[in-house]
This record gives sequence, structure tokens and C-alpha cells, in this order.
Amino acid sequence: MVRIIDRRFDSKNKSAVNRQRFMRRFKQQIRKAVSEAIQGRSIRDLDNGEQVSIPARDLSEPSLHHGRGGIWEQVFPGNDQFNAGDRINRPLGGQGGGAGKGKASNEGEHEDDFVFQLSREEFLDLFFEDLELPRLIRTQLAKVTDYKTQRAGFKSDGTPANINIIRSMRGALGRRLALGSPSAARIRELQQELDEALARLGEDSDEVRALREELALLQAKIERIPFIDSFDLRYNNRIKVPRPSTRAVMFCLMDVSGSMDEERKSIAKRFFMLLYLFLTRTYEHIEVVFIRHHTVAKEVTEDEFFHSRESGGTVVSSALVMMRDILRERYTSGQWNIYGAQASDGDNWDNDSPICGRLLGNEILPWCQYFAYVEITAGDPQNLWREYTKIAAGHDNFAMQRIETPADIYPVFRELFKKTIA
Repeated sequence: MVRIIDRRFDSKNKSAVNRQRFMRRFKQQIRKAVSEAIQGRSIRDLDNGEQVSIPARDLSEPSLHHGRGGIWEQVFPGNDQFNAGDRINRPLGGQGGGAGKGKASNEGEHEDDFVFQLSREEFLDLFFEDLELPRLIRTQLAKVTDYKTQRAGFKSDGTPANINIIRSMRGALGRRLALGSPSAARIRELQQELDEALARLGEDSDEVRALREELALLQAKIERIPFIDSFDLRYNNRIKVPRPSTRAVMFCLMDVSGSMDEERKSIAKRFFMLLYLFLTRTYEHIEVVFIRHHTVAKEVTEDEFFHSRESGGTVVSSALVMMRDILRERYTSGQWNIYGAQASDGDNWDNDSPICGRLLGNEILPWCQYFAYVEITAGDPQNLWREYTKIAAGHDNFAMQRIETPADIYPVFRELFKKTIA
């Protein structure tokens, strides 16, 4: 069998190039394998990749070989019982007498699947490939560009306030040295000749007077070179360069009350880790506001959000009030794409859930492009879920999902942030 492999466009790092080519060729099969792996995958460790298995039948490729037509004459070693023209009976078992695939099996021919390991980066690229922030305003983009002024070299004209004295003096000195260099060299020669003539002929000779006149002319020529001229001046050049300004913000609200046991808090943190990873990998310019709450809400840093152990009672409205206040203070200019994600076990103070519904429906959702609520509970829906269900019916920018086990995190996340067909 003859195999022709075109390596003209391979780089020196052939292993990486071949791997990328392989992943491009079998992208559909790899994406399907990743999708199946997600259904049973736990998010215990975001740094792990994924082992992908591709059926051997999908790896088949065309090959060039000689056809079976024509007349063949072959000599096989070890033939002591057949002559030309004899018919050879088919071996029993249907698989021939050789070893290898299919041996000792009554289920027909088969090949092992091809298994390889996706790295963490490759897995996340495939996982986030078909996800997006829903309802992102295209006409106003996720970032608005403003400009800042910065130094960009020098120029030969400008205002006196921008003159660069050091650069101007350096240029003037260089110009004087360049223009006066031939005359200065000649002056040194004349000075040496004058000294010799004085020693030989004395002060009153014609040769000495001629050398003195020529020397005086050259010195006057050098002195006529201006110390600094208008074309020596250099001015600081300042230009405006685009500076991306963040115009998308994600609010992350996490319930850390006493009813959220360690397992539920762990699930909530893993969900937000996945969300944060998705935002920072997919959108270069985005702000994230972290809010933790029990009876009191608090805006915290990323490190505090994921690692603080503070706990207490449950008043969910405190987080929504803080989100509303931050919205009014920072993000109501009309230039922001605003998103929210809330994770809770849904167990809220009964009198507080209606307040949450009014805050979310009347004061937060009108400003939001999209708001996702995730309830982490293995039993029946809690009172906050029932209150939010009333809101979901009248707002298409609000979505709700439930997570019961860590294995649900990936499917729920993909459902909340899947791409919508415009």
C-alpha cells in the first residue's frame, strides 16, 4: 500500500501541527464526545482535561492501492500440497487462520476505538465554543472605545509648551559638529603648518602671513554656524490611541447562609467558577461584581467570594438591594450590557420572598439583558423558586434552572448560556 503525506506546510513543531490538523478534521466527533462527557462530568477540578474516544470507523481514510483485476501469478512459501489451478477451501471460522483482531470472537470483525487526551485548554475551548451572553446588544457592542493621549516621539513643529530642550540641543550640537568637521580638520592642519613655518622662517615671512589669513577665514566660517537654529527645534509629539472601556458587567450573587450546607456552597462556588472562567476567556473586556449574602449582603473581591467562610441567616433581598444600588450608582448610563447570575438553595424567609420578586421584576430586570437564577436543592422547589416562577412568565430575559448534584453543573450552565439563533 502506498501512502502519500503532504508535509510542505508543516512547521518544525510537527507534533503540535499534526494534533491541530487532527482536531480540525475530526471536530464533529470530538465535539460529540465532549458533549457526551459533559453529561456525566463533575466539576471537581476545572484544571482537568477530558479523555475522548473516537470510533475507529470514523478514522478511516482513502488509500491508493492496486486493484484486483488482471492476471496474478504469486508464489507462496511453504506450499507442499497445491498446484496451479487448484481451488483453496475457505478456512473455518470465517476469519482466516491469522492472529489479531477478531480472533476468538463470534461477533464479527471490529477495531478498538482511538482514545486520546484533550488538554484543559482544548476542552474549555470546545466547551465554550457554542456559548454566549444572551441578548448582547450588537449595535452598541460589549465595549466602547475612548481615547487617551500618549507620547509618540518628536516632531519639528509645535507649540512652545511642547518643546523638548534636550532633544533640540542634541540636534543642534550634532549639526554644528557635522558642518564644522571639515573646517576643523583643516584648521588643525594649518595650525601644524604654521608652527613649522614659524620655526623655520620667522614671524615676518609671506608664508606665515598666508597661513594666518587662511586660518582666520576658517575660524570665522565655523563661528558663523548658528549655535541653534529654528530647524534644530524638536517638540514632543502626542497622539490619541484607542483605549477599550468596559461596557459589559456580570453580577454574581451567592447565598452563603446557614441553610446552604457545605455541599451546596461547594456546588454554588463551582458554578460561579465556571461562569467566571467563561466570562474571562470569552469576553476580553468585562467587569464582574461579586456579592455574597446571608442576612446582610456585601460586595467582595474575587478571592473573598470564593474562599470566605462567613455565614448567617437568610435574607435574599439584601443581595438584590445591593445589586440595585450598584446599578444605579455605576451602570445606568445606558451604555452597559448588564447581566446577573444568582445561586441559592431557595430557602428564604417567607416574608422576604415577595420583596425579592418585586425587586427583581420591577427594579433589576428592566435594566438587565439577562438574569439567570440557579436553585441548588435536591428536594421540592423552595419558596424563592415559586416566587421567581411568577416573574419568569412575564420576562423573557429571565431564566431558571435547578442543580441537584455536581454532575448537573455543566448541563445547567450550557442550558443557561447556549447561543440563540437570531
